[in-house]
Amino acid sequence: MNFRVSRISQNGLSLVKLQDNATNTIITILPEYGALLHSFEVEVNREPLNIIDNYSSRQQVEQELGISYKSSKLSPFVCRLRDGKYKIDDEAFEISKKLNDGNAIHGLLYNKPFKITSEFADDNQASVTLRYHYNREDAGYPFDYVCEVRYSLIPQNVLQVETTILNLDSVEIPVADGWHPYFQLGGNDISDYQIDVSTTSMVEFDERLLPTGKLIHDPSWFNQTPLGMLELNNCYVIEPVDQNPAAFLYNPANEAFVAIYTNKRYPYLQLYTPPHRKSIAIENLSAAPDCFNNGMGLVLLSPKQSQTFTVWYQAGVAEND
Repeated sequence: MNFRVSRISQNGLSLVKLQDNATNTIITILPEYGALLHSFEVEVNREPLNIIDNYSSRQQVEQELGISYKSSKLSPFVCRLRDGKYKIDDEAFEISKKLNDGNAIHGLLYNKPFKITSEFADDNQASVTLRYHYNREDAGYPFDYVCEVRYSLIPQNVLQVETTILNLDSVEIPVADGWHPYFQLGGNDISDYQIDVSTTSMVEFDERLLPTGKLIHDPSWFNQTPLGMLELNNCYVIEPVDQNPAAFLYNPANEAFVAIYTNKRYPYLQLYTPPHRKSIAIENLSAAPDCFNNGMGLVLLSPKQSQTFTVWYQAGVAEND
């Protein structure tokens, strides 16, 4: 078969490995910590390059996951939630875990152990499906739902990631979904990278990085913008055109790239440059930050109903004319 699925252990981490034997493209996933994407390895100039800024060991995951959230699943809310509080039909809820600034952040599943429910490989793909049953574990989100994630490695160095949320509760539940991967394309830092984002609108934030409800017209991201010393922690409304990627990150030094494709289920994109500037977070989101309060992209999922959110990542070396 062209594709295969296997289990491996590295530095104390138990990983699922998806591999394309034809190109030696390798994906690894860490089920026990939020089903996060641990690596996406492609050949660049005949050498393997992992485009995911990951955790090197179990010890590092334990120490840093709740700080950096690298590759974390964002569910049932994304990014910041103002003061960890929201209301549904005048009933008040408050998330227990918060940042030092008082906001809750990045949902409740980023460190949860997902179970592997199925694996599959043939000549066209390698895939694994992982599942977590959240059952009222935080008093601030007293609902019952299942989060299922399916990773599929398919030809042309494409990774498809499907997240399905199933409401097992007897009431309607608020839902948002997203991912938090940090990308690195070689070199010492991201300053020389170029980025395209298919957007003309940025979500206006207040001083606490929470949306004001306004959009700012910003067409600059249609061009290959050098990152330079830009400091980003911004959210954009995505407007993909003619099957073009929602975002395209490129390193001119080695011509490595990653392209991110979404559909209408992921209409927002958050960009974040960490202080170390060795990678950049490009976060596809189904809703804007604080959507439980501002309603921007919020999904209210009816009992026994489900919704699927899909993103595609393609990596490799750019072909120049």
